[in-house]
Order: sequence, then C-alpha cells, then structure tokens
Amino acid sequence: MKQAVSLITGFSADYVIADRAYDADSLMDAILEAGGEPVIPPRRHRKHQHPYDKELYKERNQVERLFAKLKEFRRIATRYDKLLANFLGFVKLAAVILWLK
Repeated sequence: MKQAVSLITGFSADYVIADRAYDADSLMDAILEAGGEPVIPPRRHRKHQHPYDKELYKERNQVERLFAKLKEFRRIATRYDKLLANFLGFVKLAAVILWLK
C-alpha cells in the first residue's frame, strides 16, 4: 500500500478498481486528482463507509481469475523467458489457448 500512490502517478483512468487493502485516503485523493473514480470497497473499521460501484467491482473477479488461469502455465508462473517479447508472446499464446477451451 505504501507504493500505490507513486505507482499510479502519471497515469489516468476512468476507474481504478482495487480490493479493500487499498482503501486509504491518500490513494483515493490521488485517484480523484487524476480524474478517475475509485472503485474500492471501504474497510469495515471506517466510520464513514464511502459508496462504490458494486457491479463494476464484481468485474475485478474475472480479471483475478484470468491471472490465476495464466499462472497455471509453468512457463508464465516461473518466468523462464528473460526477454519481454518472448514472455509476452507466450502470455498471448496461453490466453488464446484459454479462450479456445
């Protein structure tokens, strides 16, 4: 969480979707300043439970599942390829294989 604000600095997005662990005022402010809308559920201990788009947050699960399926390919999970072009090529190939299933 400490590096989240510095990671998104310089990027712009309509929505930033993250899990509860990223519910911090500093990150929310940085997203709003960049012109985006944070889709982050509030932590349970917050006094003010801010609203978020629950339907959009559900789509995050699909992305998480895709990463889990991609990591089933040993070559992707262990990052055997040292060159980005080779690694990205195999990620694309694995995505096509998953899509054809």
